[in-house]
Amino acid sequence: MPTGGSAKRLIATITAVAVVCVAIGLYIGLYLTNVPGSAAATQTSSGVQLHLATVAAAETTDAHPTWVSYYAVDANDRNWRHVTTFVLPAHSLVHVTIYQFDGQSGLRNPFISQATGTIGGNFQLNGKTISAIDPDAASHIFAIPQLGVSVPLEGIPDSAKNPCANAPCPLSTDHETISFTFRTGAKGLYRWQCFVPCAAGYIYGFGGPMQTVGYMDGFIKVV
Repeated sequence: MPTGGSAKRLIATITAVAVVCVAIGLYIGLYLTNVPGSAAATQTSSGVQLHLATVAAAETTDAHPTWVSYYAVDANDRNWRHVTTFVLPAHSLVHVTIYQFDGQSGLRNPFISQATGTIGGNFQLNGKTISAIDPDAASHIFAIPQLGVSVPLEGIPDSAKNPCANAPCPLSTDHETISFTFRTGAKGLYRWQCFVPCAAGYIYGFGGPMQTVGYMDGFIKVV
């Protein structure tokens, strides 16, 4: 029969094991099985279409309503979804349209003001075909490093008369429209990221939304 000291040690061991088991259960339940939502590209007669938007601040009901964010936008009814995992078909041309509602913040590295990895090495800004923008006019970047894709997103000017505050932003508010086409690779999971330090209030602008899936980065799920 355990003595008083050994009984206390036994109880402490059992308690520690129980705490570890609970922690493991929470890790599995809240992290490993908590899969972020996703949005699938739209299949049309003219090809695969992916519609996105960038906003200066998420919805007022969001957990982080002041965070800059990407959204997926339904191509048909313009419904907005706050997800940053996009499902695309393998080895396919994908036509991307991004409605850019955020302001200009500029680039620390002018090199990323030019497009790479797109079909033709260019993109369209409000219908005009270009290959680069003024680095000072950039707001965000849409980049898929594994595919070599990087496209700069010009921001609305400081003089904009009708800017949008929190998402969802109607197309009647000031915005820039960026479109480009790229080819997906083999099936797999590819990380995408904005590389403009646009997280206001964080050291060097790279904290908060810049490092959180669901805001300024996410995944391309190629199937």
